[in-house]
Amino acid sequence: MTFIRSNPPSPSGIRLPSPPDVTLPDGFTVELAPDTHRSRDGQLMLGGSPPRLLRLTATAARRLDAGRFTVSDAAGAALARRLLDAGVVHPRPALAPVRDTTVVIPVRDRADQLDRLLSALRTDPPTSNLPVLVVDDGSRDPAALAEVTGRHGVRLLVHPYNRGPAAARNTGLRHARTSYVAFCDSDVVPEPGWLAPLLAQFADPAVALAAPRVVALPVPEPGLLDRYEEVRSPLDMGAREGPVVPVSALSYVPSATIVVRRSAVGAGFDEGMRVGEDVDLCMRLHGAGWRLRYVPAARVGHRHRTDLRSWLAQRTAYGTGAADLALRHPGQVAPLYAAPWSLAACALLLRGRPGPAALAAVLTGVTAARVARRMPDADNPPRAGVLLSLAALRGTAEQLLRCATRHHWPVAVTAAAVSRRARYALIAAALAEGLADHRRSGTSLPSLAHVAIRRLDDLAYGWGVWQGAVRRRTAAPLKPRLALRAVSRRAGPRP
Repeated sequence: MTFIRSNPPSPSGIRLPSPPDVTLPDGFTVELAPDTHRSRDGQLMLGGSPPRLLRLTATAARRLDAGRFTVSDAAGAALARRLLDAGVVHPRPALAPVRDTTVVIPVRDRADQLDRLLSALRTDPPTSNLPVLVVDDGSRDPAALAEVTGRHGVRLLVHPYNRGPAAARNTGLRHARTSYVAFCDSDVVPEPGWLAPLLAQFADPAVALAAPRVVALPVPEPGLLDRYEEVRSPLDMGAREGPVVPVSALSYVPSATIVVRRSAVGAGFDEGMRVGEDVDLCMRLHGAGWRLRYVPAARVGHRHRTDLRSWLAQRTAYGTGAADLALRHPGQVAPLYAAPWSLAACALLLRGRPGPAALAAVLTGVTAARVARRMPDADNPPRAGVLLSLAALRGTAEQLLRCATRHHWPVAVTAAAVSRRARYALIAAALAEGLADHRRSGTSLPSLAHVAIRRLDDLAYGWGVWQGAVRRRTAAPLKPRLALRAVSRRAGPRP
């Protein structure tokens, strides 16, 4: 047992090192993402998040004829890197033995959960002999944790007082001596074989972080909140793999379980943040040029909070972190990211009158024509332009619904209090968004129960966002961000 008495400086604002090499090695395989669209000749590609266009030479397109290719020369390495960074292909690295990894577990009390986690690690052959560092972050009953760690034969580091999960993880990071560090919260239970797919991602020398999917642990008699958390936990990033990139469908991964390259993360998490420190680390790594991967094939179970009071408190706490993140990373945590034309079209459609609706149709048509001109080599440019423009319009409408019921609900409720039209619009938005989400989620909850819980979820999170904004005296987490391209933030490369 080691007592940690020093309080090293927080890494807030410290620039992380950039990757020394981003060249993919020979033998590295990439595979076309399922949602990537290609023209018949294979030279025009649309994919990624947000969607972007890429044009390939005939030679580059031929490499992907089979839907995947393996790097064997400098040109192939450059092509694979560009396609990976655009999100139109996924890596398919070979699995390697699990080694050179330390597991770090921050914990405060929860001796029973720690015992369950350590048992899972020690009974899974790949992780049974890995070094494990448990960091007791000021437990009220330190003897219980000492007994558990002693029984499992793992090292215990002790903070004399509570300093928060970021500081606890950083303590473990400083004491690790391996190339990779796996952070596991004490309330997770990794599934067998979880670590190998994550470590395989580091065959790419530019990858700094890999994360598994965090799924709900089964409970004998699930209640309404249990069933909601099974499909809408903020820790579960879904079944689709991909790169972790700010202002995208996968803008961060939670630190409930992550694996990091120790040389990439510097001093680690920002100890000044009690919530959102995982989002901050993701954004700092991305800003330094590192790549981050989400790998849902690797899974860990998590016992979600389902007591209503603690569940609401947790959601509110998550919201309070938005202000700090928005100040540290301007424009990266905007509640809405949409093109000006689509915002204008949605505003016109909300008028509910023929004239404004016709003008919205004109705006959409003009945008479709502009997109089609950018895609003269598409199989059917007019059709592609129309479909992409309608998809953008739908995406903006869905974001506006979320803003009205989540980040900006105090404004929406205030408007509804003074305007009958706004009142009907808010009620319609709350029902429409909730019912659409119920259908997408595939939950076993009754539709109205799902809608009610989702609205409680949004009310709590939005209240936290406003609390944080008032506390920090900033409107940054409430400001939308405009997308100035109809299809992508930047034109794709032409490798």
